Amino acid sequence: MTEVNPENEPLYRALAKRLDEMPHGFAATEDGAELRLLAAMFTPDQARLAAAMTPDPASHEVIAARAGVEPKAAYRTLKEMVRQGLIFAHRGEGALNFSLMPFVVGFYEAQLPRMDAEMAARFEAYFQASRGMDLPGPSVHRVIPVGEAVGGDVEIHPYEQAAALIEGSKSWAVRDCICRTQQQLVGKGCDAPLESCLIFAPVEGVFSEGEVDRPITKEEALQILRQTEEAGLVHTVANHRDGHNYICNCCTCCCGILRRVAEFSIPTAIARSAFLAVVDDALCIGCGACEERCSFAAIAVTGGLAAVDALRCVGCGQCTLVCPVEALSLVRRPESEILAPPVDDAAWQAERIAQRRPDPCEGYEIPY
Repeated sequence: MTEVNPENEPLYRALAKRLDEMPHGFAATEDGAELRLLAAMFTPDQARLAAAMTPDPASHEVIAARAGVEPKAAYRTLKEMVRQGLIFAHRGEGALNFSLMPFVVGFYEAQLPRMDAEMAARFEAYFQASRGMDLPGPSVHRVIPVGEAVGGDVEIHPYEQAAALIEGSKSWAVRDCICRTQQQLVGKGCDAPLESCLIFAPVEGVFSEGEVDRPITKEEALQILRQTEEAGLVHTVANHRDGHNYICNCCTCCCGILRRVAEFSIPTAIARSAFLAVVDDALCIGCGACEERCSFAAIAVTGGLAAVDALRCVGCGQCTLVCPVEALSLVRRPESEILAPPVDDAAWQAERIAQRRPDPCEGYEIPY
């Protein structure tokens, strides 16, 4: 695998540091795998500008001055970076403003049209070297249970229901899963549906046909939701209560978040739902279908009965779909065991950065 040109290494190192200062983080590795991954996504000129950016929007003149780049050249490069999904653009007065995206969830997912064998291999090397970006703080994603697994007499909030998130939107689209795409390119993965990542918006006409997103109707979005459930995929969303705009349908063999649970035994990599699978011993026939279905090794059949490990169960409800006698269901965990998600993305970011850096001043360089 090609190494980073030594002349450009300081640019990518500065960008990696800037990304790691964001709440989402970008963990460093001993062998520099993160630098090789950035070099597959950003040209040296792009890395120079990105390293001079923050999550707060700024004009191209300000960014150019920070980076020591001629403003007109910076503007052209910044607009190219927007087209490549590397940074955000915001409407300013007479010109665009620009802000830095986090790595995940952020510009990595936007690289789907550019993902090739080289980028996939570099991501895999980084994933292994960083243990899947094992960082402290609340998980990036939270599990949402299969709707029909929760009984009608069980309390469930709208933000805990995948179908409710879709029903409450006015525009919908679907895209290929970048995690399964990446794993297939490195010769791994599974045969789960590739086109499975749902995105939505509260206003009409947001999505148009393009390289990444395929516009769909609400009915099609709900159908894809059902298809992914049948395929054994786990619904996950951003780990906050309000302001959702996507649902990932994940597997432990491909998903960059669930693989941390499966490969590195990090149970906190995903925030579990507020629910727990329970078994009705009077109905259970000990067939083992639920044990085979569970991706988290949370169910075992012993003595002719299935038993659920409450510590391993993430409350996805997949086990309930395959039980031939309906002996499994989801119940709400005791309130003492439920960790309420942050209210919104801003609250999540504040909690994440506080847990990553208990002392906000320790080791933190004030950006510009």
